[in-house]
Order: sequence, then C-alpha cells, then structure tokens
Amino acid sequence: MRSIAIINQKGGVGKTTTAVNLSAALARSGQRVGLIDIDPQAHASLHLGLDPQSPTPTVYDLLCEETPIADLWQRAASAPAPEENLWVAASHIDLAAAEVELAGVVGREMILHDKLAAAEKDFDYILIDCPPSLGILTINALAAVDDVFLPLQPHFLALHGLSKLLKTIGLVNNRLNPRLSLAGVVLCLYESGTKLAAEVSRDVEQFFKEARKGNPAWSSVRLFETRIRRNIRLAESPSFGQSIFQYAAGSPGAEDYRALGGEVLAYYAGRLMLEAAAA
Repeated sequence: MRSIAIINQKGGVGKTTTAVNLSAALARSGQRVGLIDIDPQAHASLHLGLDPQSPTPTVYDLLCEETPIADLWQRAASAPAPEENLWVAASHIDLAAAEVELAGVVGREMILHDKLAAAEKDFDYILIDCPPSLGILTINALAAVDDVFLPLQPHFLALHGLSKLLKTIGLVNNRLNPRLSLAGVVLCLYESGTKLAAEVSRDVEQFFKEARKGNPAWSSVRLFETRIRRNIRLAESPSFGQSIFQYAAGSPGAEDYRALGGEVLAYYAGRLMLEAAAA
C-alpha cells in the first residue's frame, strides 16, 4: 500500500481539489483507494457527496476515541452513481477540537500511524487531505505516510513559507517517521498562456533542484510534468458533490487529473522496480 499526504499550509492552492480528483483518477484506473479527510473544514468529504449528518464515525472518532479505521469508510457518494474503488474516511467540524483534546495524550503524534496499519491490506493507495496548517493533525498525517505531495500555485508567493514546511517534513522524518519523503510537487491553477506561470515554474524547479542537496527527506522530490490548468469546472464540481470525472468528464480539469493519475501510477511502478532491484 502506498500512502500519500497532500499538504500545503497555504490555502487556496488546489490542495483538496488535488486530493479528491487524484484519488478518483487512481480509483478509475482500477486501484483500491482510501481518502482520509483530516481537515476540520471537511471539504474533501463534502466534495464527494458525503452527508455531514451521517451517523458513520469520522476522523474525530478515529483520533480522539477508540474507533478503528474500518468503521469509518464510506463509499464516495458522487452522483449519478458512487465512485467505484474509492472510499472516504470523513472529517467533521469536531475535529477542530482535537488539538486541545489530544494535548495531554502520550504519543498523540502516532495515533493515525497506528490506526492506519489496520488498512494495509485493504487498499492500494491511501491519500490524506491535510488541513492548511502544521499542527497536530498534519503531524499525525506526516507520521503515518510514506510520501508527501505538495500542490503549488504558480505565482511569486508560491515559495513563501515553504522552508517551514520542509523543516517540518525533515523533523518528522528524523524523529517520528524515517520513511517520510517529499516525493512530488504538483502545479495547480496553471494558466499556460501567461509568462508568469512559465517563469514561476522555472523558479520552482530551480528551488527544488537546490533543495535536493539539503536533506534526504526531499532528495528525490520531482516536479510532476502534468500541470493542472485553471478550470471553472473544477471549481463547480464540489457544489454538486462530484469528482471532476462525474461532473465534467470532457473538461480540461478531468483531462489534467487523468494525466496526473497516470503519471503517479508510472512513478510508483518505477519505484517498485527500483526497490525490487535493490532487494
């Protein structure tokens, strides 16, 4: 099972859109995918049509109670039919209180890691939609996964605050999760016809080229070739409780996330071959 945290402490950069639609793209490629919504705003859960009033336990119950992860999974309810192979562990506004409730809990950073072990054989991919912060919820996600994907918007503030995120990834790698690595960067809200997008893309590529020398936790980071273009259909689809593939399968947004899904599958297939050769 491959586990990936989708993270950026800056809001509005396509983080949840990427978590939802990359999950759907992988599921539509025949992979068994679990999406964990660890953001108290619950936008990924709402995006896929889950009822916030559902009696099904949520990630709050997973982290703050004794609820096993198997009790959380709901089929993504996107109309006109559920997304095959895609299951969601929903969030809830109560999760906002987790920071306080877990303050005195020993080993609070490793709760999700321990619970996630029970899902190892149930999924090919687990994706986690993180909140736009670097608090205990995000630390739980980073302690539980193998890889981090970072969505970035191509403008000149894109790299602002990135050093703090890299420092957090490095600390978690060093102290809690030696498997953790920043594996990929996805450029979102891309406007291909602008000079700015091209310039910032080069800046991002140069930044990570230099960053690779700094820490093993991001020494193999790659900038995915797929660019997620700015597309109104991507903005509209959450209000219908649908992934982009069900809302507008022929749109540029669907085309881009379909391509990103293929690129991610090829990336992990390549890594599998390298791991097998090294064994």
